[in-house]
Parts: sequence; C-alpha cells; structure tokens
Amino acid sequence: MKYTNTQLSLLIILRVLIGWHFLYEGLAKLTNPNWSSIGYLMDSGGFLKGFFESLASNPQVLEVVDFMNTWGLIAIGLGLVLGLFSRVAVWAGVVLLAMYYLSHPPFVGIKYSMPSEGNYLVVNKILIELSALLVLLVFPTSKRIGIDRLIFRKKEGYHGK
Repeated sequence: MKYTNTQLSLLIILRVLIGWHFLYEGLAKLTNPNWSSIGYLMDSGGFLKGFFESLASNPQVLEVVDFMNTWGLIAIGLGLVLGLFSRVAVWAGVVLLAMYYLSHPPFVGIKYSMPSEGNYLVVNKILIELSALLVLLVFPTSKRIGIDRLIFRKKEGYHGK
C-alpha cells in the first residue's frame, strides 16, 4: 500500500500508542505481586457472566488466566511498538479486547460493583481501541517501519516499495 508521509506517520503513532497501552498494562500487572483478575472476572455482567465467573472460581484456571493476560498484554504491546509480527499482535489484541468488552458490556440494566471511568452506552474505550486495532489491520505499517520490514523483506521479495 502507498501512504502519504502524514498517513504513514499517523498510523505508526496509532500503532505505537496502542502498543504502549498494552505493554504498560501488562508490566503494571507483572510488577504488582497482589494483582489478580479475580475481582474483574467476578464483577462480569452480560450473557457471558457465568463463563467469566467460572474462570475466577477455579484457582488453577485463574492462575493460567492471570498469566496469559499479563504476558499477552506484554507480547501484544511489544509486537505493536516494535512492529514485530504485528499482524499477529493486532489479532491477539482484538481477541483480548473483545474478551474484556464481553466481560463488562456497557449495556442498559447491567450494574457493576467496580466503578468505571465514565457513563457508557454500548460504545466504550475498549470498543474504540478494538476498532483502532482493526484499522491497523487493514492499514498495516510494520513492513514499512518496524522489525517486520527486516523479517519479511527476503520472504516476500520486498524491495522497499
């Protein structure tokens, strides 16, 4: 794809900002020895409430969920910031954000005990960030500016065009 310098710059900024958000959230969880997703999962609402509560009710499953959440956030963040396997990072980010959204959907009639940052109806910051990742999926930049450029140059016959 051909982008103007402004388009490419703004898409890269978007990719790096989202990546930073994922990376920082993962590192914050990793460095907090008391962090667990149990409270978030037990506060779930919507039609998948039972599924998310079942994840929290089994200590072994919860340990796996916490590990995957923390390291998933870190891996997705690094992938986006560095432009490393960014297509995989984008898809993983979409799946993770979809799980967050489905755990706490901002629908009428659903009450949560944990406070939110605002008042939302259907659209919240999770859905917006998920949508931004989908934009990055259809307007990829890592093969132009990122480690993917080095990895995929020889495999795809990339000549810097």
